Amino acid sequence: MTTAVRNYSATVAVIGGGGAGLAAAVSAAAEGASVILLEKCATLGGTTGVAIGSYTTSGSPFQKRKGIEDSPVLHDEDMSLFAAHRDSLNNAPLRRWFAGEAPATLDWLLSLGLEFYGPSPEPPNRVPRMHNVVPNAKAYIAALQAKALALGARILVGHAVKRLLVTPDGLVTGVEAEGPGGRAVRVAVSGGVVLAAGDYSNGLAVKRRFLPEEVAGIEGINPNSTGDGHVLAEQAGAALVNMELIYGPELRFVAPPRPPFSQLLPANPLLARLMGPAVRALPRIALNRLLKRLLVTWQHPETALFQDGALLVNQRGERFCDETARPELDVPRQPEKSAWIVLDSVLAQRYSAWPHFVSTAPDIAYAYVGDYRRLRPDIYCEAASIEDLARRKEWDPARLGQTVAAYNRAAGGAVPDAQGRTRFGPPLERPPFIALGPLRSWIVTTEGGVRIDQQMRVLDPRGQPIANLFAAGSNGMGGIVIWGHGLHIAWALTSGRVAGRNAARGVGASG
Repeated sequence: MTTAVRNYSATVAVIGGGGAGLAAAVSAAAEGASVILLEKCATLGGTTGVAIGSYTTSGSPFQKRKGIEDSPVLHDEDMSLFAAHRDSLNNAPLRRWFAGEAPATLDWLLSLGLEFYGPSPEPPNRVPRMHNVVPNAKAYIAALQAKALALGARILVGHAVKRLLVTPDGLVTGVEAEGPGGRAVRVAVSGGVVLAAGDYSNGLAVKRRFLPEEVAGIEGINPNSTGDGHVLAEQAGAALVNMELIYGPELRFVAPPRPPFSQLLPANPLLARLMGPAVRALPRIALNRLLKRLLVTWQHPETALFQDGALLVNQRGERFCDETARPELDVPRQPEKSAWIVLDSVLAQRYSAWPHFVSTAPDIAYAYVGDYRRLRPDIYCEAASIEDLARRKEWDPARLGQTVAAYNRAAGGAVPDAQGRTRFGPPLERPPFIALGPLRSWIVTTEGGVRIDQQMRVLDPRGQPIANLFAAGSNGMGGIVIWGHGLHIAWALTSGRVAGRNAARGVGASG
């Protein structure tokens, strides 16, 4: 028996319920358009919902209150410094446009009731530009969802879009999706479709086309970021750019068993209005403590820790790589794709004060060994001997003892290192001994996306717009290179706002 197709019609259909998709839905609905948003997961949020929540821009009211003089031109110049080795790949006109448009998006977010504290410094930005949403990134999702519903947008969760509806002459007329229970859903549109389905950091089939196999096999932080929007766009004739450009792979500690306190806070706009002034009034030392909780959850251990003598071992208590080379490529080949950092008291003492830190958000806060002991007891283990450390971790004590002894002989110059390591710190000999982990290797985000113009229209390989098709967020990167805290959220919300508005206005109707 064939199940009937459920048909809908709307001015605009949005694919994806993260920050970019919700921004597009709100913007389109504010224009008076009927909007249907389809999200494949059971809940909204996407990668935006699990991020720290930074929004980096120039010309904000927060900068002006502190007497900071800034401009989009200066911001664009500084963006080029975060990934100078990749900047030749950047779409310069589009990034300049983004720098100029991001301040208006922050004003728009403030008008929706969101609150921020900052700006905080982040070199090589010449002035503080990073604004953090209160209380966490879920606030973006809560505020945008509430506004979208208030404006009459329809949100369908658990609906995975399978294909775009395209006429023989290239006009996008809607989408087909699979809803709960496998029911077929079709949405016909008169204004346009906005692709906002996230990146491809966990899309193995997509990654294998553009990345080396040893990198393609590494998971993304968001398991639902499988490149669906990129595939849909390409099937409709879109051009993809910078698909080989990713952030990572990068070693990071696993998330705590319970969300950090800030993630447990309700993220409604009323709470944000109450908390915003309070957070901005916090003394710097109190704010640093809050930020350190984020650092020990989200940031990666510094490579200097390995260069100064820390070891990586797997769950058998064995070393498996030269820790000073590219361990992020070796960890995924270990049991459970996991590893642990081992250090002694000498190294722990070194990484207990500036300028030696385990993890950092530069010029904002720094996390040391003691911070991990205090804030991440789930990944911190300390013992009076190597053998006792192994027992506490349920490893083979004799094997871990042999591993450390062999490294110490190599560090002392008695024998070559079995893993080919040539840079050593002092031998690991002084108790207590510490294990930090597990940590895993992840692709943090991907920079490749659909080629677009400054109206967020999707372009084909000849640079011509595909009629009625728009892209935003990680789908519509358009060739810009934006490494640095707070830029991807700023891009997601800015591009989503513009894409939804233009789809509602029929900007893409003629292609």
